[in-house]
Amino acid sequence: MLVILTAEMEPERMTSKQESLQQHYASKSICYGCGPANAEGLHINSFPEEDRLICEWVPEPKYQAFPGMLYGGLIASLLDCHCNWTAAWYLMKQNGLDKPPCTVTAELNVKYMAPTPATAPVRMVARVVQSKERSATVEGELYSGELLCATCRAVFVAVKEGHPAYHRW
Repeated sequence: MLVILTAEMEPERMTSKQESLQQHYASKSICYGCGPANAEGLHINSFPEEDRLICEWVPEPKYQAFPGMLYGGLIASLLDCHCNWTAAWYLMKQNGLDKPPCTVTAELNVKYMAPTPATAPVRMVARVVQSKERSATVEGELYSGELLCATCRAVFVAVKEGHPAYHRW
């Protein structure tokens, strides 16, 4: 079910008129999947909704694997970035931080449930299902309309100083 957020809803929720987490916390990020500063990137935008993050993304024809269907590697990339932000957002809240820690993918398992049309927006939903101080396990789903096209389970780790991704946003 797609929920349309409105300004009357509680302040913690973000609407499409507000900045996404990526725009707010990582405006200079060059990540191909979620970096606002990558001119050639996918520019996914994730928004908190209760205990999860949601994202809607509109494909372009160049991302087709065969006529009318999205390329599987792209689906994995979309889920990876969206779930990474879910982990970072969750760890920020869990640890009382003023910004998300820089997290990287430690493990990603994607299950393709149905071919994903390249002619309609996709919607991703992700939530943390397990966490420690510096890591989070996230489960994500990718839909086309009401059709569940892919699921994933991934582990993300907050990196320390000295890691190439440290303070990348």
